[in-house]
Amino acid sequence: MLKGQTAIVTGASRGIGKEIAVKLAQQGMKLTLVGSSEEIHQSAEDLNKMGFSDVVPIQADISNEVQVKAAVEKTLQTYGQLDLLVNNAGMGFFKQVDETTLDEWKKVFEVNVQGVFLGSRAVLPHMKERKSGTIITISSDVARYTIPNGSAYTATKYAVQGFSGSLAQEVREYGIRVGTINPGMVDTFFAESKQGLEEKKDWLKVEDIANAVVYMASAPKHMMIDEIVLHPFVQNYPIA
Repeated sequence: MLKGQTAIVTGASRGIGKEIAVKLAQQGMKLTLVGSSEEIHQSAEDLNKMGFSDVVPIQADISNEVQVKAAVEKTLQTYGQLDLLVNNAGMGFFKQVDETTLDEWKKVFEVNVQGVFLGSRAVLPHMKERKSGTIITISSDVARYTIPNGSAYTATKYAVQGFSGSLAQEVREYGIRVGTINPGMVDTFFAESKQGLEEKKDWLKVEDIANAVVYMASAPKHMMIDEIVLHPFVQNYPIA
């Protein structure tokens, strides 16, 4: 169903984003990979070595309006269409409120919220014109409940959930679908933590999140999946 379609994946240098790119490529999609560091070029090269040739790497700051627009324009120039945006890039840190600096607060909102807004807004004109498209944002289970020492991160995920819900209502008349994937604990690079640590062996794997993206993006046109929440069995998930 996704074969021949085109996707932009942000935060695709490693971890969840890179695995999402691999899974989408395996479905036959053409890809633009966006990342904030030069590592994004290695990610594209790795996909090329797997046999996927339709991969364009773009080093860009997703909180920068000009750079986001340029990434979307490059995608359209290269492939002629855009079917899927995966807002995966994000960051987190965990401190008590009185230990959090204003710069830290601003930065996490710029990446986690402003980045989602800018990316989504940039693809809408093309998707509206085609009356088709899907926007998927990788959020978090803390978009549904709160945790101590995570005020900034949690606030961004509540914001993303509200943004996505409103956007979905605005664009459904154009045949555009909007959804969020809200994982619990994932064995990936996050908040200065590395992937593959022993204490994460029973957590969700990056493949689990990538498979959820494929499932949501592959839904038939008559069906809209608003949200997927998934957790490792070992996580005691508090119901809000």
